[in-house]
Amino acid sequence: MNRLLALLLVLAVPAVAAPPATPSKPTRKQVLVPGTGPAPLSSVVRAGDLVFVSGQLGFPAGSRDLVPGGVGPETQAALEGVARNLAKVGLTMEDVVKCTVFLADIADFQTMNGAYTKAFPTDPPARSTVAVAGLVAKAKVEIECIAVTR
Repeated sequence: MNRLLALLLVLAVPAVAAPPATPSKPTRKQVLVPGTGPAPLSSVVRAGDLVFVSGQLGFPAGSRDLVPGGVGPETQAALEGVARNLAKVGLTMEDVVKCTVFLADIADFQTMNGAYTKAFPTDPPARSTVAVAGLVAKAKVEIECIAVTR
């Protein structure tokens, strides 16, 4: 009888539910590399596991003058700028998962693509390429990238 009474009590008492899981707050942005020019931007920002590198133009390191030679050399210099910014936060081009390429003239696509391929010889990231009406400093190409942390 005692067993039956105990079983009835167990069945009659409502189970105590675990408190609802607190939803995790979205990771706030963290500026990893501040901007260095007159434009109001950050060069590298982290949000969660993603690292965003602002658009890079064909400027060689330490200069605000475009490299000579057109879209091919500008593409190479822009991607070197991406690599420099990633290196500042301990990442490499292998960590890049997405790029957006902005071209002042879509006719430059093949030349840009040739230079771009050298930066990502295997397992290239996802990419969008769009033609725009114009770029800062009369650049022919601008490239922004998203990387994932390790």
